[in-house]
Amino acid sequence: MNASLLASLSSQFTWLDWAVVVGYLALTTYLGAKLAGRQASMRDFFLGGRKLPWYAVSGSIIATEISALTFVGVPYVVFKMGAEGNFKYLQLGIIGSLLARIIVGYVLVPAYYKREIYSPYDYMGNQLGGHVRGMTTVLFSLGGILGQAARVYLTAEVVNVVLHDQLMWLAGHVGLNELAWAIILIGVVSISWTLIGGITTVIWTDVILFLVFLLGAVVALGTVAHYLHGGWAEMFRIGWGAKECGPWGKFTFFDFSLSPARQYTIWTATIASTWGGLGAYGTDQLLAQRMFCCKNERDARWAIISSTASQFVTLTVMLVGVGLYAYYKQHPAPDAPAAFLAAPAHPDFPNLRGEAYAMYRQTPDRIFPIFILERIPRGLKGLIVAAIFAAAISSLMGILTALSQVVMSAFYNPLRERYLRSKGIEVSLSGSIEHLADRRQPTAEDRHSVFVGRMFVLFWGVVLCVMAYFAAEVREQYKSILDLGLAMVGYTGGALLAGFALSFLPLNIDGRGFMYSGPLSVVSVFALVWHHPWTHIVCWTFAVALLLVWTWQLARSSQAVAAVSAWDEQRRGVVALLVRDYPQTLILLAGIALMLWFNYHGFWHGPPDQAGNPTIRTISWPWYAPAGSTIAFVWGYLLARRKQEPAPAPA
Repeated sequence: MNASLLASLSSQFTWLDWAVVVGYLALTTYLGAKLAGRQASMRDFFLGGRKLPWYAVSGSIIATEISALTFVGVPYVVFKMGAEGNFKYLQLGIIGSLLARIIVGYVLVPAYYKREIYSPYDYMGNQLGGHVRGMTTVLFSLGGILGQAARVYLTAEVVNVVLHDQLMWLAGHVGLNELAWAIILIGVVSISWTLIGGITTVIWTDVILFLVFLLGAVVALGTVAHYLHGGWAEMFRIGWGAKECGPWGKFTFFDFSLSPARQYTIWTATIASTWGGLGAYGTDQLLAQRMFCCKNERDARWAIISSTASQFVTLTVMLVGVGLYAYYKQHPAPDAPAAFLAAPAHPDFPNLRGEAYAMYRQTPDRIFPIFILERIPRGLKGLIVAAIFAAAISSLMGILTALSQVVMSAFYNPLRERYLRSKGIEVSLSGSIEHLADRRQPTAEDRHSVFVGRMFVLFWGVVLCVMAYFAAEVREQYKSILDLGLAMVGYTGGALLAGFALSFLPLNIDGRGFMYSGPLSVVSVFALVWHHPWTHIVCWTFAVALLLVWTWQLARSSQAVAAVSAWDEQRRGVVALLVRDYPQTLILLAGIALMLWFNYHGFWHGPPDQAGNPTIRTISWPWYAPAGSTIAFVWGYLLARRKQEPAPAPA
């Protein structure tokens, strides 16, 4: 992006706006620290003592779900020209999201509240075996890092627009570029707030952040309507008259297209969004962790279902998109400065001129930040920027606590438990934290666990900031920054949902199949989306690695092979194992072949390009989770072993 354009726009961010942003950060820090209370144990740090009210948890879910992607990306989705510039995106929330929350509230929540756990992966590990807990933790960590890195990147781009002069000064003195400094600023605030008091601080701070960006959205909508010649009535008239966007103009809601390549259709909302929402709200620790902080099952159910109120925020920012479309469609006011009237204008938007038009040409999905800097009055400009900042920090704080929770549960606690037992200290840290539930006084081990949890928060904060810097490399694959952020979690979300289904349904199987089908589903979704030559190398490398692990595990599981020492006998033993388990070996090979087919041929072939070559078509991002979960569930079941029935008690 042109540095002179950024400098010109960022200079309009005044000291009053700075005062609003800094005041908001200071007040939120103070309130978060006061509301956090004492964090003396893991139960306090990661579960909030299981005493948080449902309305606070609901507000936290909304704040985490909305994020800066919604606040900045959704107005552009409505603003843009053509058949996709309308309200069709809202179908995913009004239909799919609501159905998913109801199912989670009445099916998944009761399953989780049967025992005290603090992640869905504890539940899966308890049902399918400890190795599944580790695999689901790795999958969640991968998806969480990808998804939240995109959100941090988006907010950093907005911060770079607003504070470009200051970030340029830092870049000139230290060497890192402006985007890196913007990411560091977001990361420092998010990590600091999370370290103050764990999940309790996160949830209460989220409530404050939710109120801030709700107010910011309302202020933005009112300001857009204020600057329109004709006000609200004109906004709705122009929006309704945009017939190139659909029969109801910008307010076109339904799309009955059957194409799986289109993101926002009624079928995508009813099937794909509901399907994916089960994973997002029920098996993705970023949102599911909130449910575990409620006092009981009833409160958790009400918190997740009532969080559907997030769609009112989405509707508000979509109306901002209509207002931006109407504002820039109008001709400039006659009393506008002569230099502005003489500046080059967008052919479809007469009011989009000069530096704003130049920036829009480079990054169209920054239309809302451009308007903020150009037209929002002093003070209110700072409030809206604070709201965008709040949305990003809320999501980042949530993922930091979620990653720390699941990694400690799956990896650190078992290692710590073995270490303490080697010292003659009998403890139970693996899996759940039921042993902490009735303690009145924290022990030294509790304090140690809280310290380690904070160190994991710091570690994951650094990792996310680094990944956010590289998110720009993949954004060109998606139509907008909104699609980028929402798509990233879909790579692993399907596998996590399949893991829950395999553990919840009465299938009487172990977790061996999921250990292979989980990674296979992630790479299969990757193969569906990416078709560059380098991706063929990635997919073939994964295929060979998966077969080697399968062969090694077969050999390792056989006591007969392990007992022989002669190499030729051991080799014959491995071959015998492969022959004995050849049906499942063929099933695994079929899954690998399907993944490679996706990588080379996509979901189906589209019309030929100008050179006559067939184009590779793929599914849109809402279908990532259904596709991934289908592969993970089918192959997870077919590759699993039946659980051994317990021997009958002697008469």
